[in-house]
Amino acid sequence: MSKKLKFKTNINCGGCIKSVSGFLNEVSEIKQWEVDTQNPDKILSVEGDIEAHKVIEVVEDAGFDIEPLAEV
Repeated sequence: MSKKLKFKTNINCGGCIKSVSGFLNEVSEIKQWEVDTQNPDKILSVEGDIEAHKVIEVVEDAGFDIEPLAEV
């Protein structure tokens, strides 16, 4: 079952997105993701059949701060 998860991050520029994309793109359960760098909380939206803790683990492995917001 596909979920939509949102996270507050410190992914704040194109270079940061490029850094994290290799990590997120490796996760087969993630169908799509995007970071809203215009939002002050730099919201990462993830869609797929994945648990929040797994997304947090992957983003932290990429060297970024992340905390869960809400599940839609």
